[in-house]
Amino acid sequence: MIFQFPWLLAALAVLPVIWLLLRALPPAPRRQSFPAIMLLRGLHARVTDAATAPPWLLLLRCLALAGLIVGLAGPVVPRDQATGPRAEGSGDPLLVLDNGWAAVPGWTHRLAALDTVLDRAGRAGRHARLLTTAPGPAGETPAIGAAMTPSLLRGALDSTRAMPWPTDRAAAARALRALAAGGWRGPVVYVSDGLAGPDDPAFAAALAAIGPVRTLTAPDLTVASLVPPAKDDPGAAGDTLRVALAALPQPHPRHLTVRAEAADGGVLALVPLSLAAGADRATAGVALPAELRNRIDRLVLDDMPGPAGMRLLDEGDRRRPVGLIGVAGTDTPLVGPLFYLRRALAPTAELREGSAATLLARPLSVLVAPDGALDSPQTRRAVAAWVRKGGMLVRFAGPLLNGSPDRDMASPDMPAAPMEAPQDDAAHLPPADTLLPVPLMQGERQLGGAMSWGKPEQLAPFPDASPFHGLPIPPEVTVSRQVLARPAADLADHSWARLSDGTPLVTHAALGAGEVVLFHVTSTADWSNLPLSGLFVAMLRRLAERAAGVEAPADHSLLAPYMTLDSDAILGPPPPGARALPADAFGTQAASSAHPPGLYGPRTARRALNLGDAMPPLSPQQPIGQAASLDGQRRDLVPGPWLVAAAVLLLVLDALLTQMLRAGRLAGGRRAAALVVAGLLAAHAPARPALADPPPAGVPGAALETRLGYILTGHDDIDTVSRQGLQGLSDYANARTSAVLGHPDGVVPGRDDLSYYPMLYWPVTADATADPARAAALNAYMRHGGILMIDSQGVDPAAPGGGHDSFAAPAPGTAAALRRMTQGLDIPPLTRLTDHHVLAHTFYLLHGFPGRYDGLPVWVAREGDSANDGVSPVIVGASDWAHAWAVDAQGDTPYATMPDGNTQRVAAYRFGVNAVLYALTGNYKADQVHVPALLRRLGE
Repeated sequence: MIFQFPWLLAALAVLPVIWLLLRALPPAPRRQSFPAIMLLRGLHARVTDAATAPPWLLLLRCLALAGLIVGLAGPVVPRDQATGPRAEGSGDPLLVLDNGWAAVPGWTHRLAALDTVLDRAGRAGRHARLLTTAPGPAGETPAIGAAMTPSLLRGALDSTRAMPWPTDRAAAARALRALAAGGWRGPVVYVSDGLAGPDDPAFAAALAAIGPVRTLTAPDLTVASLVPPAKDDPGAAGDTLRVALAALPQPHPRHLTVRAEAADGGVLALVPLSLAAGADRATAGVALPAELRNRIDRLVLDDMPGPAGMRLLDEGDRRRPVGLIGVAGTDTPLVGPLFYLRRALAPTAELREGSAATLLARPLSVLVAPDGALDSPQTRRAVAAWVRKGGMLVRFAGPLLNGSPDRDMASPDMPAAPMEAPQDDAAHLPPADTLLPVPLMQGERQLGGAMSWGKPEQLAPFPDASPFHGLPIPPEVTVSRQVLARPAADLADHSWARLSDGTPLVTHAALGAGEVVLFHVTSTADWSNLPLSGLFVAMLRRLAERAAGVEAPADHSLLAPYMTLDSDAILGPPPPGARALPADAFGTQAASSAHPPGLYGPRTARRALNLGDAMPPLSPQQPIGQAASLDGQRRDLVPGPWLVAAAVLLLVLDALLTQMLRAGRLAGGRRAAALVVAGLLAAHAPARPALADPPPAGVPGAALETRLGYILTGHDDIDTVSRQGLQGLSDYANARTSAVLGHPDGVVPGRDDLSYYPMLYWPVTADATADPARAAALNAYMRHGGILMIDSQGVDPAAPGGGHDSFAAPAPGTAAALRRMTQGLDIPPLTRLTDHHVLAHTFYLLHGFPGRYDGLPVWVAREGDSANDGVSPVIVGASDWAHAWAVDAQGDTPYATMPDGNTQRVAAYRFGVNAVLYALTGNYKADQVHVPALLRRLGE
């Protein structure tokens, strides 16, 4: 312990004198019985000695005075864990602080460490100077501030912020050399971000030239950044979102999570990343449908604050512009060659229509050519050159292609012309129609009809290598006419879809860097009913997802900063030093004060500059001088104010006890000492909240509060979502209604008592089986007023209507599982839920009943059934309500709702509230229709 004013300790020498002075007490009052006249007669003036104070009171007074003296002397208890002499022990210290992007994690911890250095410098009466190594917002280079007192420098330090760009240690080294040339010498305290840089040797030499260096770093440094995936990443398939992470190696494995967020903050996907011990890079992916992937606005790394933990996505990451070449009859409803193509591609792609020359004048991802669109040789040359540069051409057969003289001259290899050859050089183009993936035979094949013995063919399952693999094939989709591919040994390698007899329906081949795809049927319903089905929509979406995205023009045009990230990874106005960046520099330009990370350019050609785009490999920095840990830099303990406050309290207590002694209310020292000890214990004893009486043994929590229940399925992931969903619904109902719901419970019918739960949520799994005991328990539950909500959480493709076009995820096997698990249940006749049902206006007025998916039917008991007073005992649907209601431990909604996002989620919550109040109150809303009749009867 050290003292700031040690001369005050000399006052302790007068404690013996104070002891003698404090021993005196006024004499205790003498008790005398009346009559008053006899009292006055017996009174005589006499000299009395002062009474002696009890020892415990003297000890209390001495403790109070000693605490007052020691507290005013300014005691300080050092608490740092440094070994050896302190660097700031002699001379005016120089504080050097790394404030680049890598210093954002633990920024307040770094400032607290410098506060301890300033405290010691202030007690020693020294001045200090500050150097931050990152350029400022206006582009100013690192410079050393003037020497000032620690109190003034602390104010400047508190206003210092980390910057969303790297440090400039070369400029900091120049400032240090200028300081050393001016004759400044003193200890250096360097708070490092732990990240090595190319200018570290010169920087270390410049620090050592000032004085002894003490480097403070975090012991378990977590520095990581999201970086672009490698271009040759084998997992970068069309429907896979790839995420890459660069980090400082650590001796232990780490598990991180990346959130894919929409512009409104909704979480569309969670991507887990695992870093092995000693690894510095990790890559992972997640498959997402196009409608979700195109909504992703940013990738956010959990537990990594700052711009390094965020990767912004620009238009090039999600744009899939599709061009439709117009031909005669394009606008004819139902029979026009583009009629069904428009409707299939419009929900998920940016559609453009016009001639081939007009479409190719702008960047395109996919070009769709119906029959007859490529009859002109000039058009075929232009389209072929565009495909060789990376485009995707999707063609459709028809009568015009059937009569083309070049159709049987195409080669599956389709040799590409050199990229550097001029487009108008006919010598570099094949003589035939190169825009066919396989050679075709003359004529077309007729399947079915009055003049044919055959019948329309169905589609065969898609091959594993096909982009259409996994799509359900409706049995009603048939083909009655097609153009045939010429038999070849490698025809199977070029076939993405076949008919049930093995003939190709969709073929493909590479042409340069691009691809040509041919549908062997028309884009109308003349040759096949495929364009009338949802499978046609899904196939075109898969092709658009497979195509390369269109990037903004990579020329020398300057893109001005639109919004930039600050150190908290929040988009805001650009700093004063931000400058425009050429369009062709994105991806190679490192973030800096002149080009901070953020969004650049107009909305139509917006580009994202991320911190990890041009980041070199991360490596740990070698300590400079004496190394110390940030964890050991704790501010010294200054107990002086507490000692003075305790001394004042003791003196106040002494005054109260002295008054009580004068009044004779304290009889004896033991009693007073006990009172003093009890008061001190009461002042320092921690207050404990009153504990509620625990519930009696054997009584479930659902008996003491209203809770929702869910039936356990044995699948941990499904049961977790059910619990999170009912918890989110309970919180929503508690916040907006008078209902008070506790935490949901997982139950097993036949084992648990179900009578406590007004509503049970039952998700359907494909492996569900019949159980007589469960059926009996659920029948008893429904007979006594309970409501069972059954949710298949998706659409079974094998069920009637399961192949319709919707955003619902496929749930194969759930239709048969629903029949098995409901065997033995007393389910009344069901009808489709409409907005006229009581459930649609129990609390909210609803016209739809969505969950994670919208547009799917919901079934309830037919109204008018006298059982259970007209209340439906079951609610059956496939909208996946639990995922829409789910809330995780951080309060986020981890699952997306499709297609309307947060608006749909609110509607799902409202339907859940209506269902809960319907279960709690029954048909009271329906009874209100009888109010006029009841009033008339009362009036009579």
